[in-house]
Amino acid sequence: MARTDVRRNPSGTPPRPPRTAAGGGNGGSGGKGGGGGFGRFVKRVLAWTVAAGVAAVLALGVAVAVAASSLPSFGALKSQQEGQMIIVRARDGSELVSLGPSYGKWIPVGQIPRTMKQAMISVEDRRYYDHFGVDPVGIARSVFVRAQSGRWRQGGSTITQQLARNVFLNNNRTFARKAREAILAIALESKFSKDEILELYLNKVYFGGGAYGIDSAARKFFGHPGTELTLPEAAIIAGLVKAPSRYSPTADAEAAVKRARVVVETMLDAGAISAGEAEGVDFDTVRFAAEQGQNSVRYFTDWALPQLDLLVPENSEPIEVWTTLDPAMQRAATDAVARHAPKGAQGALVSLDRDGAVLAMVGGTDYVTSNYNRATNAVRQPGSAWKLFVYLAAIEAGYKPDDAVVDEPVTIAGWSPHNDGRTFAGRIDVRTAFAYSKNTVAAQLGNEVGFGTVAGMARRLGITTPINTMPSMVLGTSDVRLIDITRAFGAVSAKGTAVEPYGITKVATTDGRVLYEHRSVAGQQLLQPFVAAAMTDLLQTAVNIGTGRAAQIGRPVAGKTGTTSSNKDGWFIGFSSGITTGVWMGRDDARPIPGLMGGTAPARAFAQYMRVATARRPLEKFDTELVLPEWQLEPDDEAMTGSPEDYYYVDEQGNLIDPARSQGGAPGDGPRGRIEDNGQPPPDDGGPPAAANDDFLDQATGRQGRRGQ
Repeated sequence: MARTDVRRNPSGTPPRPPRTAAGGGNGGSGGKGGGGGFGRFVKRVLAWTVAAGVAAVLALGVAVAVAASSLPSFGALKSQQEGQMIIVRARDGSELVSLGPSYGKWIPVGQIPRTMKQAMISVEDRRYYDHFGVDPVGIARSVFVRAQSGRWRQGGSTITQQLARNVFLNNNRTFARKAREAILAIALESKFSKDEILELYLNKVYFGGGAYGIDSAARKFFGHPGTELTLPEAAIIAGLVKAPSRYSPTADAEAAVKRARVVVETMLDAGAISAGEAEGVDFDTVRFAAEQGQNSVRYFTDWALPQLDLLVPENSEPIEVWTTLDPAMQRAATDAVARHAPKGAQGALVSLDRDGAVLAMVGGTDYVTSNYNRATNAVRQPGSAWKLFVYLAAIEAGYKPDDAVVDEPVTIAGWSPHNDGRTFAGRIDVRTAFAYSKNTVAAQLGNEVGFGTVAGMARRLGITTPINTMPSMVLGTSDVRLIDITRAFGAVSAKGTAVEPYGITKVATTDGRVLYEHRSVAGQQLLQPFVAAAMTDLLQTAVNIGTGRAAQIGRPVAGKTGTTSSNKDGWFIGFSSGITTGVWMGRDDARPIPGLMGGTAPARAFAQYMRVATARRPLEKFDTELVLPEWQLEPDDEAMTGSPEDYYYVDEQGNLIDPARSQGGAPGDGPRGRIEDNGQPPPDDGGPPAAANDDFLDQATGRQGRRGQ
């Protein structure tokens, strides 16, 4: 008989019978076997989870190691700057304004005031010295608040993460960016000490207004270095990180102080300061520094600096920009506009040297309340200042200042202009008609030489806005920019040479390497010198005895007034001693201003400014002697300056039209001279009409048969 070996476990419990192939010796359905399968599944999930966690930790470790190895050195991070700093200098080299990021002086961590470090750590990262770059406790708290409130109210970013974001990343709110930020933060903590990271952060964090770092912020907001910050000042600066524009002391001092009080309470709660220190904080003792650079100079810099994209493209280095602006002239221009602009009105002024250098530019009465530059961007009707182009076209057609014209009622194509005061002087000379701004004479001259010719003259001298060729255009119904019409007068001052306004003379890096330097070249000859001389004669007379008498400054001045209907706009543009200056005044909403005329406030502002602008320049007499070219002394058919092949006019849309080419002829074959009201030249009658002859005046005024009565 076979021996049966019965084995017992140590506890004395009989062993479980062997499991049969049918699924168990207990006759069940395998339920307990199923429970064993679930256990194995759970074990597998746990195993895979642990494996995935280990893999994730390894991957994170590799990512951190790679990131740490690629991080710049501490010295390289100190010298790295975000954005481009631009220092703008005046004509004399003095600093006008500093734009872009400003970094101040680097302050080592040992010299940073203790209260500044405590304020920043308390409000931005209370557990700064307890985490490894990422704060799990802070993240958990942020998620908990998110679950309670339904939106993100607290950030979980540490100071190290903020440094990583500011230096290496952007502010996009994506999980991918947050993951990169966390990796970089851990890498920074593995490479640098806590003090080094804090030093980098406090010298690089953005505080608004272009100020990066506590030294730049302290100088900007309080006018002293960052090493001298007091507790209330440190609280104000620490409070700016959350929203630099909202809490900026220069924008809203009350909001900045209110936020700083929260910072002080946070410091007290974190144990950074005592209750006595907190109670002793007096924000009334804080003195904010005056905001710099927010004056009329910014009108000029806003106009000039965009030109850097063309002068020094693709440059991101800190640079210094030398400009044409004269500080004394700029102050005089600002004061002249502010002093004479009517109440509720705006004013603008632009002043050009003989080569086009902008000496002064004022785009409004107050840059802080309105940074819209009316000197370069606003388009307004120039009124009688437009007569510059009418009389230039007439002079080119053969008129001289002493030639006779008749100031009397006139109707052209159903349009009947009238003079100011509705009086008529009868037979006068061209000089007198211009000096007293006779509208009827300007209408007659424009009709004779052609309204398209007048438009062409305006376009030639630099008017860039659309020009209409209706008869009323001779009185300035086409909108212009102040800087454009000023450069046109400047061309007359320059004896017919084109004047191109410019504001930048040199661009260099902060270490002195020159990137761009302006080189003056002779401008294109737009007018014959005798035409410019005759026009100067008329302009000088307008100031001496005419509508521009208020612009007299004790030395020769040539200029013209302009006033639009209902006194909506007042202009004076003139020149003296090589300086050409234009002044405009009016309301932005184009409402009438009682008493505003070009010969009043604008002319007075011109005079006040020009007395300062010309004070150090020698007195220059105008060359108004008419020296006619030999070809005009001959009895030929030329009536226009230059060759007939160069003739063109400008239609209502501002398009240049060559009549000869438009009719299929060769240059010079087409008709020339007067342009009819429909924009087409009349049939060639063998030559241009005489200047203001009797037949023309009789036809224009409808007084045939009455001459000599």
